Amino acid sequence: MLGVKYLTEAHLKGFEKYKYNSIDKGFLSVYVMHPFWNKCVEFLPMWLAPNILTFVGFLMTVVNFLLLSYYDWDFEAANPAENTVPRWVWSVAALNILIYYNLDGMDGKQARRTGTSGPLGELFDHGLDSYSAVLIPIYMFSLFGSDDLPPIRMFFVIWNVFLNFYLTHVEKYNTGVMFLPWGYDFTMWGVSITLFLTTVIGPGIWRARTIFNLSMANVFEIILIGSGIVTSHPIIVKNIYMSYKNKTGKMRPFLEAVRPMFPFLWLFFFTTIWAFYSRNNVLSLEPRIMFILFGTLFSNIACRLIVAQMSDTRCDGFNILMWPLVATVAVSCFPWYEQVMGSEIEANVERWIVQGLTIFVTIAHLHYGHGLVREMCSHFKIRCFKITKPTPAEEEMQPTAEIV
Repeated sequence: MLGVKYLTEAHLKGFEKYKYNSIDKGFLSVYVMHPFWNKCVEFLPMWLAPNILTFVGFLMTVVNFLLLSYYDWDFEAANPAENTVPRWVWSVAALNILIYYNLDGMDGKQARRTGTSGPLGELFDHGLDSYSAVLIPIYMFSLFGSDDLPPIRMFFVIWNVFLNFYLTHVEKYNTGVMFLPWGYDFTMWGVSITLFLTTVIGPGIWRARTIFNLSMANVFEIILIGSGIVTSHPIIVKNIYMSYKNKTGKMRPFLEAVRPMFPFLWLFFFTTIWAFYSRNNVLSLEPRIMFILFGTLFSNIACRLIVAQMSDTRCDGFNILMWPLVATVAVSCFPWYEQVMGSEIEANVERWIVQGLTIFVTIAHLHYGHGLVREMCSHFKIRCFKITKPTPAEEEMQPTAEIV
C-alpha cells in the first residue's frame, strides 16, 4: 500500500527459519485452561482460519472500549454523583473479556489442528495483544472513577501493563524462548470476575475503604504493580541470565541485549514529560484519547520488536512515530508557542493537537500492521483469514510456529 515495504529480505529469510519455542508453567494454564481449550477446539470447523479467532477476540476488547467510552468518556461514571453506566454494560464487558481470553488460547490449537501454524499467526496474535494492553486496563478505570484513581495514576498503571507485556518479548529477543507469564491467566479471570461482580452488586462496592484506609483503587494499583515486580520481572532477569550462563540464548553483547529497551524508555520519558508538564494539564482534559495515543505508540514499538525477535534481526533503537510526539511535547510543555504566537497555548488548541496526533499515529500504525500481514502473506503465498492448500513446493517453504 502506497509503495511502502516494512519487511526487508533479512526479515523474510529470518521468518523462513523461524520456529516457535515456548515454556508455560502456569498452574491454571497447564492444568485447567489448556485441557479446556483442547476440548473446545474440537468443535470448530476445519475450514475456520485461526487468525479469524484471533481477530474476533481482539474485536471484543474494541467493543468493550467503545461501549464504556460511550457511557463514561471522562471516567466520571463511578464518582458518587454520576453512576451513568448501566449494569448490563459490565456483564457484556466481562463476557467479551472471556471471549477474547479463550479465543486467544484456542487460535494456536486451531492452527496446529488445521496444519496452518506459521510466523504470521504468532505475529498477528501478539501484535493484536500489544494493542489490547492499553484497552483492557481502561475498563477497570471506569470502576473506580477519576476521584479515587486520577488520570496521572491511571497513566502509571497503564505503563506497568506495558512494561509487563514488553519485558516478555525482550526476554524472548535474548533467549529465543517465549516464557509465558502465569499471571496472565489469573489477570484475565480476575478482570472478568470483577466486572461480573459490578453487575450483581453495583459499582459502589469499589468505593469502599479497606484496612489502613486504602481505597479499592489503591488495592488495585498495589496488586497490579506488585505482582509484576514480584512474580514477573525477577523471573525474566533470571531467564535471560541463565541463557547467557548456559549459552542457550542469542548471546548478544550487553548494548545489543538491552537495545529493545531504548524506544520503550524514550516513549516513557516523553509521555511522562507531557503528563506532568503540559501547560493545560491535558492528561486530565483528554485522558481516554491520551491513553489510546500512548497505547498505539507502544503497540507499534512492541510489534517492531516482535518482528525483530521472530526474524532474528536487530531491533530498532528509536521508533519513527515518536518524532511527531517529540514535536507535540515541545509545543505543549515549553514556552516556545507563547514566543511565536504571542500568547499562551489554549486548552482547546492542545486538545486538538492531541486528537490530531492520535488520528495520525493510529492511521500510521494500522498501515504498518496491514503492511506486515500483506507482505508476509505475499511471501509465504498464504491468506490471512482463509485456509488454502499449499503446493508441495510451498509446503517445504513453510516454517512452523505454534501459538499457545
